[in-house]
Amino acid sequence: MTDDKDVLRDVWFGRIPTCFTLYQDEITEREAEPYYLLLPRVSYLTLVTDKVKKHFQKVMRQEDISEIWFDYEGTPLKWHYPIGLLFDLLASNTALPWNITVHFKVQFPIKSFPEKDLLHCPSKDTIEAHFMSCMKEADALKHKSQVINEMQKKDHKQLWMGLQNDKFDQFWAINRKLMEYPAEDNGFRYIPFRIYQATTERPFIQKLFRPVAADGQLHTLGDLLKEVCPSAITTEDGVKKNQIMIHGIEPMLETPLQWLSEHLSYPDNFLHISIIPQPTD
Repeated sequence: MTDDKDVLRDVWFGRIPTCFTLYQDEITEREAEPYYLLLPRVSYLTLVTDKVKKHFQKVMRQEDISEIWFDYEGTPLKWHYPIGLLFDLLASNTALPWNITVHFKVQFPIKSFPEKDLLHCPSKDTIEAHFMSCMKEADALKHKSQVINEMQKKDHKQLWMGLQNDKFDQFWAINRKLMEYPAEDNGFRYIPFRIYQATTERPFIQKLFRPVAADGQLHTLGDLLKEVCPSAITTEDGVKKNQIMIHGIEPMLETPLQWLSEHLSYPDNFLHISIIPQPTD
């Protein structure tokens, strides 16, 4: 693995200024002030919103609140997608702060929970189970599951606690093992990636793709897109139609995929790539 800790740190400490506002139809005892928070891109909404929940619960009449969920401009926000991915996909071309609406699911709901759009998230155990499932899938692609299976339970717990508590060193002390590979291989077995398109209902594109071509050349981000999502990089009259985003930046299409996987993967070890229509003037 290329030792480039500055990049890893910059990715980890990426933050999105966010304004949370309570949904206007929630029944409250008094008007709720908005709540502002810097959201960590690499985390999950329901993992970092305890303060938001506490802030708005103070004004709620219901004692039997069971769940919190969010939307942006009417679109429910999937808690099992990383925060940075949600922002890139839905709001990357809007002014900051990111305006998110807060909803509470109550035992006897005035309005229904968006069952078709969101998974339920009753506790942090649910988030942990999802996160570890993604990590295991990524390692199956990269190392045939050998690395994650050789780890002890305490290592798995350290990965989770590092993410949950926003501890870069705690997380990377273990995660670096998942980013290693034998020198003779030049990279992972397959690259764990998911491509999301803002203009489609399809959840994401995910296929087997090797970081190294048959002739030994390193595959690039452009090679991946050409093969699995060619419409993303086609131009109209020589003008680029889409932005290709990872962590809020547009990597050059010539960037080796292996390098991106090592440095710009989310903590779940996947490259989450957003395809966003180019804003028009």
